[in-house]
Amino acid sequence: MDASQYKDYVLFMLFIKYISDKYGDSDDFAPPVVIPPGASFKDMAVLKGRPDIGDRINTQVIQKLIEANTRLARSDFPDFNDPNKLGEGAAMVERLGNLIAIFEKPELNFAKNRAENDDLLGDAYEYLMRHFATESGKSKGQFYTPSEVSRIIAKVIGISRQNTKGSTTAYDPTCGSGSLLLKVAAEAGKQITLEGQEKDVTTAGLARMNMILHGFPTATIMTGDTLVNPKFKDGEQLRSYDYVVANPPFSDKKWSTGLDSARDPYQRFTWGEPPAKQGDYAYLLHVIRSMKATTGKGAIILPHGVLFRGNAEATIRRQLVCSGILKGIIGLPANLFYGTGIPACILVLDKENASARQGIFMIDASKGFIKDGPKNRLREQDIHRIVDTFRRGVEVPRYARRVSLDEIADAKNDYNLNLPRYIDASEPEDLHDIDAHLNGGIPERDIDAFAADWQEMPGLRHALFSPLPLGEGPGVRVRHGYAQLNVPVAEIRQTILAHPEFQRFRAKVETLFDKWRQAITPLLTGIQPGDHPKALIETVSETLLATFQAAPLLDPYDVYQHLMDYWAETMQDDAYLITADGWVALPRRILETDKKGKTRDKGWTCDLLSKPAIVARYFAAEQAELEVRQAELESLTSQIAELEEEHGGEEGVFSGFDKINAAQVKDRIAEIGNDADSAEERAVLKQWFKLSTEEAALKKAVKALDAGLDRKALEQYPKLTEAEVKTLVVDDKWMARLQQDVQQELERVSQTLANRIRELAERYETPLPRLEADVAALSAKVEEHLKKMGAVWR
Repeated sequence: MDASQYKDYVLFMLFIKYISDKYGDSDDFAPPVVIPPGASFKDMAVLKGRPDIGDRINTQVIQKLIEANTRLARSDFPDFNDPNKLGEGAAMVERLGNLIAIFEKPELNFAKNRAENDDLLGDAYEYLMRHFATESGKSKGQFYTPSEVSRIIAKVIGISRQNTKGSTTAYDPTCGSGSLLLKVAAEAGKQITLEGQEKDVTTAGLARMNMILHGFPTATIMTGDTLVNPKFKDGEQLRSYDYVVANPPFSDKKWSTGLDSARDPYQRFTWGEPPAKQGDYAYLLHVIRSMKATTGKGAIILPHGVLFRGNAEATIRRQLVCSGILKGIIGLPANLFYGTGIPACILVLDKENASARQGIFMIDASKGFIKDGPKNRLREQDIHRIVDTFRRGVEVPRYARRVSLDEIADAKNDYNLNLPRYIDASEPEDLHDIDAHLNGGIPERDIDAFAADWQEMPGLRHALFSPLPLGEGPGVRVRHGYAQLNVPVAEIRQTILAHPEFQRFRAKVETLFDKWRQAITPLLTGIQPGDHPKALIETVSETLLATFQAAPLLDPYDVYQHLMDYWAETMQDDAYLITADGWVALPRRILETDKKGKTRDKGWTCDLLSKPAIVARYFAAEQAELEVRQAELESLTSQIAELEEEHGGEEGVFSGFDKINAAQVKDRIAEIGNDADSAEERAVLKQWFKLSTEEAALKKAVKALDAGLDRKALEQYPKLTEAEVKTLVVDDKWMARLQQDVQQELERVSQTLANRIRELAERYETPLPRLEADVAALSAKVEEHLKKMGAVWR
């Protein structure tokens, strides 16, 4: 079944299981979801194996849920009795029974969701939808906005816990599965009014379920075409909101079907009518009309074409700029969205003080991303950099700039908002210096490109370079603008690493890391059951970012990314274990069941503290002894392989062996006995046998040492105190890894500088006159050789 179809079944199962576990036995006066008798997940489980299971799910479970909850509709749920999708007869019964069985697993019990405020289930739901959007082809990307983009929008529109209250309203006219609205609500940090409209019936159902799973059961999601038939109105006018966000379908060619834009009853197109086959501005104008008249804020994701396309759109764009409502433009990388590879941008809108606004803040963030399968994805550092830059309004070369309305209105620009007109985000070209190629020397211009390095380490520049003289001997003048390398090319990096100023720079960075470590260690060791890991990582990461703002030569966002990557990879899981079980490290057996139902014990593991962590702190001597023995074993194995290879040819000692093993070698030694003609063969065989015997003894010794170390490590866990577990996790595991990451950034500084200097030195190492002289000398040699051979060029 295609992902776009089976998602409906899987997500419904997740939904019914969740609401059954959370609200099935609720004694609340008005629970968020009412589950009538006979309509819970347990009632579905009873139906497994029944020939009419599909029909009963439809009529007994889904229908009762709809009747008991006015916000749910039949169109929200898939048909569990559809033979075209689920098969007929026994095939359907088996398929649905297997699907229900998956959700019966004990680890999927949400009754006591231990981290419900962190919304683990909502995250899982969003994860599934992201992958459905990826797998469902171009036409199915509309129901999911990448969470990274949603987070940026939620942060740049200005909503926060401080400026929201119960009456705060947020609206998405093309809400899809609701992810964008939910990110706005998360940024608000409290219950606010959420309203959304979605044209696709199935996707609107996803949004309604998504709202319930995320703790917003009162959100209102309506179905219908927003432009033709907007559902949220006050009287005959569009309802206005504090915050409006949208990710409409790009360049919708059917936006005007059924709509007379010239006689629009909601006065959305007073600035001009968008082109009939290009709906981007139609959605933009709807968003602006839906924002509160003097305080409304909003953001909309649109293709880059809206910034520069002409004709009717140019007319509307001029009105938009002159109104002052357009607060900012954020250009995003290409290939972020499901369903299209074209680059998009975020238009940030704000009616507050619009008439006094004198410019538009522009960010070109098109270069900040990471490849993630077939798509591009914004990293944590990219999101943070965009949001920080926008909130502060700070100009950054080749990245962000506040452009005055006068410059935009100037005749040469004529209200064209294409970002490259105002921000040159291209990398500076690496220009070759013709004079240096002709006369030698490294251009000072290229060396000056590392101004930040030289400012931090001025003495290092003098250690690496000196002015280039015009010639040799006394009274030689300096050739201005060119330098020579003072050290051999092979010693550049070592010179940098050994220089006292680089050592001081390294010490500064390490001091900053220690300062951060001291600041957050009490926070990390203070994690207790019931704490919220997402709040923890926000504090820890923001502290790191703030601390490394003072680090010379390092990009604090790169250091921040290391932490966020490690959080996603390891720390997050550790933090959730601790908030669930406390500071205890509990080993567990690894049991694997094969297809025949036979269970095998594959040893043990510990999720919070691995065996190497225990061994490194408590059994270093035993580990060292094991490693010595393993090295000896590898050496012996290598010697045996070399001996076999040396004597394995057609005439070799081992040529007649089916398989070289101790038994066959022993038999061959007995066979040749003391035959004088076979002395060399006997010597090789005896050498192999001796090595093999030693190898077998060493294997046995290594196995015994390894088993003993494994036993000691396992026996150590119950002896660990809470303080020891904290030390092992926070210091030996988390901090040790993060310190390595900071060292990696230091290595990058020295490596980048050394590589560029090496490149420049090699580029200009041989000037043209020397090349010509070398060619002339070689030509003379060739001619001399030819003469000796009797060949003369005429």
